[in-house]
Amino acid sequence: MNFFLRHLLAIALVIAIAFLLDRYLSIRVAFWWLVCIGGLYSVFSAIHLARLHHWASLPRQRDIPSGIGPWRPVFERLGRFLRQESETRTDLLGELEHLHAAVDKLPDGLTVLDRYDHVIWSNDAAQELHGIFGARRPIHHFIRQPEFLELLASREENSRPIRLPLATRPGRSFEIRVHRTDNDQKIVLTRDVTDQAKLDAMRSDFVANVSHEIRTPVTVIGGFAETLLDLELTESERRQHLESILRQSQTMQRLVDDLLMLSSLERGVDERNEQPVDLHGLLETQVDDARALSAGRHTIELRIDGPRFVRGIPAELESAVRNLLTNAIRYTPDGGSIDVRWARRDDEGWITVRDTGIGIPPVYLPRIAERFFRVDRGRSRATGGTGLGLAIVKRIMLRHQGSLHIASEPDKGSAFSLRLPAARLLGDAAPAPATSDDGPSEATAEGTPR
Repeated sequence: MNFFLRHLLAIALVIAIAFLLDRYLSIRVAFWWLVCIGGLYSVFSAIHLARLHHWASLPRQRDIPSGIGPWRPVFERLGRFLRQESETRTDLLGELEHLHAAVDKLPDGLTVLDRYDHVIWSNDAAQELHGIFGARRPIHHFIRQPEFLELLASREENSRPIRLPLATRPGRSFEIRVHRTDNDQKIVLTRDVTDQAKLDAMRSDFVANVSHEIRTPVTVIGGFAETLLDLELTESERRQHLESILRQSQTMQRLVDDLLMLSSLERGVDERNEQPVDLHGLLETQVDDARALSAGRHTIELRIDGPRFVRGIPAELESAVRNLLTNAIRYTPDGGSIDVRWARRDDEGWITVRDTGIGIPPVYLPRIAERFFRVDRGRSRATGGTGLGLAIVKRIMLRHQGSLHIASEPDKGSAFSLRLPAARLLGDAAPAPATSDDGPSEATAEGTPR
């Protein structure tokens, strides 16, 4: 408004001077006054318009020219606008660079395509996974699988993702999704789902294995129950059928108990309750129980050469030793021997259960501690095993920063060793009870047999 008023005042001043010249001199003088002022203003404006036009044709980074007279506020205002625009552009470019830097840190590949499926932009992960380089190149130059091309050509708003292997990452599985934007662009997301695929496979195998393990006892229980209902049996026959039902129900109960324990160990949500454990007494008790279970069919010996106390969770260490002894009894023929030894070796504590049983072929050793894995399913089921014992032992040792070591030869026997780190060996004197908050260390524990 001030700019407009100033111009009105200037025009009024020129008219007033012309009026005075006409009144006191002549109309001719007043006329030439107006002509001169109008000509000078036109030349002045033409010069500034030419300078403005010349500036507009120059690169954007050139400074705007300065103005004189009425043109000065125009150029100043235009200069302020350009400075604000430049600052805004700089801020936006900085934010865009930060955004690109953040997206480049993502492990997932992200590629932006135009309406013709040409690459507009891609982050570092997409460039590494698909070998994308440059811009405005068709995406099918980099991802050539027919499944991806079909997904790209699909017009569905929420098309289902596909899983593909990539040549740049052999042995890995990747999921590719395509999202469409409102301006006909596409966003291609590439995610490594190898671990998820393995987890899905493990979950499927787990359900199949549990169903398989439960089917047999359920079938037996159902068959004997129908027999008891439909047939007239003697008291002896009825008792035999009831004993079979009881054995099968106990098998299912052991399976459920082992599943619950394994789940608890893997989730690690229970309290640690670590304390000094009298390992000598624990081993003696477990060996006595094993002799009772063997009922004289095996020779079971215990040798103790290691420290009396270790730091750990008593119930879990007891479960680990009991599982190893139970397996040794199951898979050692009558008349065989089982040797249990606790000793210090290379600053570690080794609890070794050695038997003269059927042994394990070398090809099965890497998988022997997997859930439900059995070398001989028929024999394992006949002996009452659930296929979870060694998986439980392995997880217990991981929680104690130790490892499970297995050595075996077919027809010669096996040796299963629980290795406890030196930090858990407390010596022969009874220390004061202490609770440790240390969590399971997956980094230091060895989970696979050697």
